[in-house]
Amino acid sequence: MENFRPVFLESDRCNGCVNCMKRCPTEAIRVRGGKAEIMYERCIGCGECVKVCPTRAKREYYDKIEEIKRFKYTVAVPSPSVYGQFKHQFTDTNLILNGIKRLGFDDVMEAAEGAEYVSAATVELLKKQTERKLVISSACPAVVNLILMRYEHLADYLSPVQQPEEVAANLARAKAEMETDYKGEEIGVFVITQCAANVMQLKESPDARIDGVLSVKELYFQLLHEINELTASEDTLIQLATATRLGVSWGSTTGEAMGLKTDNFLAADGIENVIRVLEDVEHDKLKSLDFIELYACTQGCVGGSMNVESPFLARTRLRRLRNKLPLAQVSVKDFGPYTRKNEYRPNNVFKFSDDRATAMKMTLEAKDLYARLPGINCGSCGAPSCMAFAEDKVKGRLKGAVCKYIGKP
Repeated sequence: MENFRPVFLESDRCNGCVNCMKRCPTEAIRVRGGKAEIMYERCIGCGECVKVCPTRAKREYYDKIEEIKRFKYTVAVPSPSVYGQFKHQFTDTNLILNGIKRLGFDDVMEAAEGAEYVSAATVELLKKQTERKLVISSACPAVVNLILMRYEHLADYLSPVQQPEEVAANLARAKAEMETDYKGEEIGVFVITQCAANVMQLKESPDARIDGVLSVKELYFQLLHEINELTASEDTLIQLATATRLGVSWGSTTGEAMGLKTDNFLAADGIENVIRVLEDVEHDKLKSLDFIELYACTQGCVGGSMNVESPFLARTRLRRLRNKLPLAQVSVKDFGPYTRKNEYRPNNVFKFSDDRATAMKMTLEAKDLYARLPGINCGSCGAPSCMAFAEDKVKGRLKGAVCKYIGKP
């Protein structure tokens, strides 16, 4: 998705602070002329810039709920983290799903149900590997993007299994075509998600037709109103909840790994911790493990920038909720039907040039300039680090920026 922008900047709100620039894990942001600039080719959609922006100048891209009116029959696919956004008296999956249906949808299919199939497919994947090899979860698109961008030689470790939302969307469409007279383009499937990376991945997914991706925080107050209405009324709820404890657990860290029938796994969340783990994988420190579950957001998907609740409180609510749900797991004979159609392709956006000789020359120029810089990574030049400043100089991207310690290089 070369032209897709998972987050965008409202320049009028930006005050030129460097919070977002210093936080970005791929150095995709510069501050020039008193305003932030986003290098979209480097953006992985993690949403860190949104979370730390004091003026709310960064916004995620997502579809509006009015888009559902384009279809004759619509199905919502809410991510498991949605359940952690509501107070304990509303922590009932069926109540929340009925509230979502009242937003204008004809049916609801839980992404948590898709997650159970993904877990079952991953179990088969781990069983059928001809040689022992570490598998890194592909459930977090921000982590996948990070690996393909900064750790491309680790791409072979990424799980080939689809995302839960993709599996659930396919189940939803198949169910709608079987139970109604609507077909094809008459049916709209909309995922309700918590992060820009998911929007980035699902908007043009080759593995499922998804007609729109909606934001949890955009729908939150409308949904809360509908839930309150349902709680106050005597209407009988439609039985929409089908996911069990394992599927709902995917909303927070370790939820995926707990369904894999192995305790030889590692789970980490938060972008800094993810980077540390990937560096350990690079140095062959973790090759004895079967599985690594990584989420860019704190506490997993409950920490997504398009959620509204504290990730720590949301995870607590999910824990209480899943303890009330039955423990069951679907099984699949083969993981093949749940694998991604496209292979992972490295996306090295940091290279200076496709021409090797030119790239080597520019690398030497950048290193020479870096040697003359103070190396304190203060960010006053509008670049996140001294090396980034040197690279910008070599690539002609400085736009008049200078290092205050050495003047104009």
